[in-house]
Parts: sequence; C-alpha cells; structure tokens
Amino acid sequence: MRLASLFSGGKDSTYASFLASREGELAYLVTVMPRREDSWMFHTVNLHLVPLLAEAHGLELVTVESSGEKETELEDLKQALGGLDIDGIITGAIASSYQKERVDAICDELGLAHVSPLWGRSSPELLDEVIEAGMDVVVTAVAAMGLDERWLGRVLDRDAVGELKRLSLRHGFDVCGEGGEMETLVVDAPWFGKRLEIAEARKEWDGFRGSYVVEKARLVPSLRVA
Repeated sequence: MRLASLFSGGKDSTYASFLASREGELAYLVTVMPRREDSWMFHTVNLHLVPLLAEAHGLELVTVESSGEKETELEDLKQALGGLDIDGIITGAIASSYQKERVDAICDELGLAHVSPLWGRSSPELLDEVIEAGMDVVVTAVAAMGLDERWLGRVLDRDAVGELKRLSLRHGFDVCGEGGEMETLVVDAPWFGKRLEIAEARKEWDGFRGSYVVEKARLVPSLRVA
C-alpha cells in the first residue's frame, strides 16, 4: 500500500509515519502551509523547516498552500491528495475527533485508507514510546498553564518527560499536547539519513503562550553511532 503522511515535523506525525512505513510504502510527506497562524487543523510553527526534514527522511515533499480557514483548508488538502498515486493517508492524531473525522471524510471521498497508528493511545505511554524510539524532540510552542517560557527550545529527554507528566496532572493539559498545549520539532531519529542542526533561534513569549522560532538550520551528519 502506497501512503502519504500528513507531516508537520513534530513528534506525532514523525512517529506515525515511521510506524505506518513498517506496514506499507511511505511515498510522500504532505505538509499544509496555512496562511493564518490560527489554523484549526494544522501546525504553523517552523513549517519552513519541512523541506530539510523531508530530505533527512529521503522522501518527496508535497506542500499545500491554504488560507487556513476552517473548511477551506480541508478542500485544499483534498485537491492535493487527489492528484497523488497513493492508497492511503497517515495522520498522527491521538484523540482529536475534530481532526480525525475530517480526514476520514476526505479519505471516504477519495477512496483512500486513513492510517492512524497513534489513535486512541494513552498519551503518557505514547510519549515514553517516542523517547524510547530514539527520537530527538525539541519543544517549539507552548500554550498551557504550567508550561512557561523555559520550555521553549527544551529537548524532551527522560527528565523533561517526567516533569511534563507531573505538570499535566497538576494543571490538566494533555501531556502529548493533543489539544494544542505544545508543539514539537523532531531534529533526529534512527531512521533519518541526516540530523537537523539548529544554528539560530529566538523565543517569542506573551506571558502565557510562546514559540521557539528557528531562524537558521542545516542538515549535518547524524551523531548516532551506526
């Protein structure tokens, strides 16, 4: 089965792509580029890095420009997917019925399978699994009580994950950021051909929410031992 993955560069879409690729042929990474920062469906932080990440994966990238408006962006996605030689779409949705139902509808219209290997998983267990899989994950956005400016640019190692779990229990947010509480960027993984090295970045913080915006980055040889 030939598959295309809806890809943002974050931990969920990256890990879902990896899991699904073990069962089928991952042919494309598909990234929606909303013109609005408040897209209902898609991430917006650091999407300019997706071409580098596609190169790190060794996969063809398909970009879809969209207005970012609530239903129009789904029509933009449907038109792009309809032109690809694929049998199914991969998403990294975990618990968002809003996202899953809309992708289900697109798949039904196009006669495609919707492959969602993370759907219904326990967020704490899934976050542990991501780290155990060897993914190097950087926090690029936060928007939840308990997640302050210090989290921006932080690497999600085991200590960070433990702290994140404690904060999620105290403040009631989803530890994987499924509700938009956190966004991430995967800079390396065992299945990457190269590592994304962040050369320059800045933090934007308004007192409650913020972003870690990468201004310069490049691909370099992985630090992993073969």
